Amino acid sequence: MKKEENQIQTKSIQPKILYYGTPVILLTTLNEDGSSNISPLSSSWALGECIVLGIGAEGKALENLRSHPECVVNVPHPGLWENVEALAPLTGKNPVPKYKRANSFRFEKDKFSAASLTKQEAEIVKPLRILECPLQIEGRVEHIRVPEHDPHFAIVEVTALKVHAHTSILKDDHHVNPHEWSPLIYNFRHYYGLGEQLGKTFRA
Repeated sequence: MKKEENQIQTKSIQPKILYYGTPVILLTTLNEDGSSNISPLSSSWALGECIVLGIGAEGKALENLRSHPECVVNVPHPGLWENVEALAPLTGKNPVPKYKRANSFRFEKDKFSAASLTKQEAEIVKPLRILECPLQIEGRVEHIRVPEHDPHFAIVEVTALKVHAHTSILKDDHHVNPHEWSPLIYNFRHYYGLGEQLGKTFRA
């Protein structure tokens, strides 16, 4: 073991981004005219019924959540990566913010059509669900905080109110089948699916 440890070398780096492998989500929020905006996000995690989202502070998603604190967390499968990428250069803000113009973003009102996604009514909240996403979680915003050390982002806490799932990925009413479900992973700005199962936790 000592010999193997000596063969492992590390180096201090300064990565431009730290998207080190997290599921992509498509967040739908309510626009001022009652339509729904779609924002692709790569920073989120869930604990119990609490979902924490990392959102750009100057984007349409945060603006919408401040005025109407409801959303749907739509989780796409790997086959939807091109639909997700179609959303990547779009913004729901008009005029386009200066920093987004500098990065070739353009305004798009109807992101569902732009990304070839299907609108689906939610049951509790007003923002629409995305039919193609195997998991769709209706949520209520509980808290929004902008970190002092990085005001470019906001941390948004959401309570999951209702979870919808494609029947094709379910074992039963309480369990998603991990052999059938695979989230789209954003790994250092590249899209991936899951590989083969390596094992399972004792609580599975």
